[in-house]
Amino acid sequence: MTQPQRRYDLPTIIFGVLFIAILIVASFWVVQPFILGFAWASMVVIATWPVLIKLQHLLWGRRSLAVLVMTVLLLLLFVLPIALLVSSVVDNSAPIVAWVNAPGQFHVPQLEWLRSTPLIGQKLYNSYHLLVNTGGNALIAKIQPYFGQTATWFVAQAAHIGRFLMHCALMLLFSALLYARGEQVGMAIRHFAVRLASNRGDAAVLLAGQAIRAVALGVVVTALVQSILGGIGLAVAGIPAATLLSVLMFIFCVAQLGPLLVLIPAIIWLYWTGDTTWGTVLLVWSCVVGTLDNFLRPALIRMGADLPLILILSGVIGGLLSFGMIGLFIGPVVLAVSYRLLSAWINEAPEPTADLDEVAKDLEQQ
Repeated sequence: MTQPQRRYDLPTIIFGVLFIAILIVASFWVVQPFILGFAWASMVVIATWPVLIKLQHLLWGRRSLAVLVMTVLLLLLFVLPIALLVSSVVDNSAPIVAWVNAPGQFHVPQLEWLRSTPLIGQKLYNSYHLLVNTGGNALIAKIQPYFGQTATWFVAQAAHIGRFLMHCALMLLFSALLYARGEQVGMAIRHFAVRLASNRGDAAVLLAGQAIRAVALGVVVTALVQSILGGIGLAVAGIPAATLLSVLMFIFCVAQLGPLLVLIPAIIWLYWTGDTTWGTVLLVWSCVVGTLDNFLRPALIRMGADLPLILILSGVIGGLLSFGMIGLFIGPVVLAVSYRLLSAWINEAPEPTADLDEVAKDLEQQ
């Protein structure tokens, strides 16, 4: 007995899909201003959730008191310093941009102090002046405009301080809400993931949480500590624009390039200008700050998941170009979550065991 062919009402399907698409686009349009703030808050809450639970136990089991303390801590230890840092960058960067864009403002020092260095001082002094006299000034004049363009771009990113502060406020608000209803939100996300992909979806949520915690603790916290300590060293040593250099140091640390890319030129500049005492002090301090991540990052990253260097670097640069300053936090998280989920999906299949020659023969036969 033949089954009757099922007939589909094509206009109903088309209009139904069209209505759903319009609803999704409209919903996205409405929540678009809050997406970055919510993503940032989610990252912060996932990374600091164990701290909230400990505070709740200490505060007689009162979730409301723990949420209040965590919100105040975020404001004092995270949002306020970053906002002041960005504001200081905007206020103090104009002279630097003007300097790097103005030709003829940079003069090569004579480094007279090199002569007093035992054994090799006179030889280094002669070699240095030979280099300068044979084209050093011309090379600096050619490189200087590129420094100007780079500095101007970084300042333009930091100049969106109003938008950045708005995201900071939204992050605080959403963090407080997520702290208060974290279990319900987590269960809702797991329920949605299970509805999409059963147990595999639930495992994907766990992997995403591990990746977020790895970036937040192992990368961002380490970078924040190193940049703060490095900035203190720059300020004490009398380096100009120490705040701006601290921001640049934080970007390099998040990108896993380390603080020495900023500290070493500062040390060279101190010796260059003849301030050998503070140059030596900053050299010793830079050795401490530069090796700090070898101890701090492994201790923090054990709480999350190990991630490739190129992934973090791409996330930092891509996030900064796409979202501005807030992209420093969101970019690595997005790539880390995607990487962990893709790795889990690939590892569900066994690794290939066939020899490449056999694979080539099979290909030829086909």
